[in-house]
Amino acid sequence: MATRDLLLEIGVEELPARFCGPALAQLKEKAEAALAAARLDHGPVETFGTPRRLVLLVRDLALRQRDQEVVVRGPSRRAAFDAEGRPTRAAEGFARSQGVPVESLVVRTDEKGGEYVYAVKHEAGQPAAEVLPALLERLITSLEFPKSMRWGTGEIRFARPIRWILALLGDEVIPFTVAGLESGRTTRGHRTLGPAEPIPVDDVHDYFVKVARAGVMVDQEQRRRTIWHQVSQVARELGGWVPRDEALLDEITWLVEQPLAFHGNFDPAFLEVPQEVLVTSMREHQRYFPVYDREDGRLLPYFIAVRNGGEEHLETVRRGNERVLRARLADARFFFEEDRKRPLESRLKDLKQIVFQEKLGSLYDKVQRLRALARQIGEALGFGEADLARCDRVATLAKCDLTTHVVYEFPELQGVMGREYARLEGEDPEVAAGIFEHYLPRFAGDRLPGTAPGTVVALADKLDTLAGFFLLGLIPTGSQDPYALRRAALGVTAIVTEGELRLSLSWLLDAALAGYGDAFTPEERSRAKAALLDFFRVRLEGLLREQGHRPDVVDAVLAAGMDDMVDLLRRAEALTRSLQEPEFAAVTTAFKRVANLAVKAAEHGAAEAEVDPSLFAEEPERELWQTFGDLREAAEAALAAGDYLGFYRLAVRLKAPVDAFLDRVLVMAEDPALRRNRLAMLRAIGRLLTRPADLGRLSVG
Repeated sequence: MATRDLLLEIGVEELPARFCGPALAQLKEKAEAALAAARLDHGPVETFGTPRRLVLLVRDLALRQRDQEVVVRGPSRRAAFDAEGRPTRAAEGFARSQGVPVESLVVRTDEKGGEYVYAVKHEAGQPAAEVLPALLERLITSLEFPKSMRWGTGEIRFARPIRWILALLGDEVIPFTVAGLESGRTTRGHRTLGPAEPIPVDDVHDYFVKVARAGVMVDQEQRRRTIWHQVSQVARELGGWVPRDEALLDEITWLVEQPLAFHGNFDPAFLEVPQEVLVTSMREHQRYFPVYDREDGRLLPYFIAVRNGGEEHLETVRRGNERVLRARLADARFFFEEDRKRPLESRLKDLKQIVFQEKLGSLYDKVQRLRALARQIGEALGFGEADLARCDRVATLAKCDLTTHVVYEFPELQGVMGREYARLEGEDPEVAAGIFEHYLPRFAGDRLPGTAPGTVVALADKLDTLAGFFLLGLIPTGSQDPYALRRAALGVTAIVTEGELRLSLSWLLDAALAGYGDAFTPEERSRAKAALLDFFRVRLEGLLREQGHRPDVVDAVLAAGMDDMVDLLRRAEALTRSLQEPEFAAVTTAFKRVANLAVKAAEHGAAEAEVDPSLFAEEPERELWQTFGDLREAAEAALAAGDYLGFYRLAVRLKAPVDAFLDRVLVMAEDPALRRNRLAMLRAIGRLLTRPADLGRLSVG
């Protein structure tokens, strides 16, 4: 079938950078769906874009729709034909409604065995040129944005006003109208590097040649690579280096159509201000890349900016950027110097004026809870008085920088400025570090606290937040998590498991919930704890799956308990590794049978029954009990030592006697005493085998 490339360009006023990538993803997805629904075969679908244009390229689009056969079910055979097989009025009416001769109706049997008449219609495909106008119009108007607007007198909503539409199938224009604009074959170049007048385009290939000549680098991936290459080159020329900042790189990619990186200078005197303040000012306010010394990593008095244009008037542009940054850094230095006039601790009382949560009190109240909870956690970890005092100091100062000028101006520097002010005031280095670390981890993959006080207060802070919001019933649902409670729970699990802190999850939750005192009833605390345990179970399940454990392994180890999260991960690792050993994998069926039969013990009065060897009537049950007795002490010792691999290797010795017992002895004997004794034995074996994991939940085969 003959094909041509399809090109659609939506020309707009500058889109916000954060809108562009998602818009192109939508454009591709919706175009593919629309073409499939329209029965138009095609090759690869690509999207390109800049702040001023969204471009769709469909390779090898069929010039005609596929033909299709439409089958419509009508009345039942009995209703459609009389006893002589002549069509009834029902059949004639159905055929007429479908536009087919009544004699063309066919009888088919449906999936339930019923016979019905069907109209089979053959529809010839239409030329793509006739189908595409409406399709492309719908495609453009279907795009969604975080914020949309109307302009002029039209009713169309779009992120920014649409200024031109180019639509070509090969070298032919696809005519349609959107927002009062007729599609055509003209595009626009760069605002300053390209011609002022519209640029005529002959065909799809010609488009890419013409926009490139007009100063537009339309391929966003090419722009991104170019920006990073230029930035890295400028940094090398300055004798420094720039760390790769993916978020900033992404944003700048969508701010320019033709990138040109250049450097500027700032007064080295500003380097007396903590470099995080300078970097944040450069990055967040100006979208500049900071430059660091290659040897010692110190910030250098340079910045690298990316211009949307060429070399013309570059010196003027450089001076303008330097002037703007100078004002920004002067403001930052002023805020920093003003903050230094007050000791950090003097700001503690100011936290009384900042609401943590309407029903949970102020940040000052939260700090008092943190101090109490941090001490309890520290004591549980065996800290001495010196470490406990450092934990208390971190908890006391942790939130004080929220009242500073710098953090008000740059909220993302919370914790960072607390650390810097504490360091400059001569606080213990671990205290200063802990003020910053108590916010860690801030996102997936972020580093964890590196000091003991930072670790303890980070746990206390997250647990206090979780306890408070769960007491209020503000539990995340679906994708909604306005208070970042999932992140807090993941932070707790990461700190505990990666730090190998042997802390009881139940105890941690009780301690955090108790911090709210009499503000909530015992029943409310009990409900909140149950909900929190479920919440943590989901987080731990996800963590175990991320580590590569099978779903049934995850289910098995969680069923055996999750109070010691470090132990939980060790049990999962041991079970996964054991299942990879042929000897253990071969016995899982037998162990699963034991575990399942052990559950029946309670139903037959054997839940707490003692095993009486004198009641053994068969040799296999004597041998099983003897083998179990021989290895029980070693198995208990392995469990006590956390040697779960060793435990499972010992358990393999039970395979032969378990198989013999289950194959040759009737567990559910008619004699109640025998039945109860055999179930009690399986119960005893099952209790031991399922301590690290409920083997009855494993999938076999």
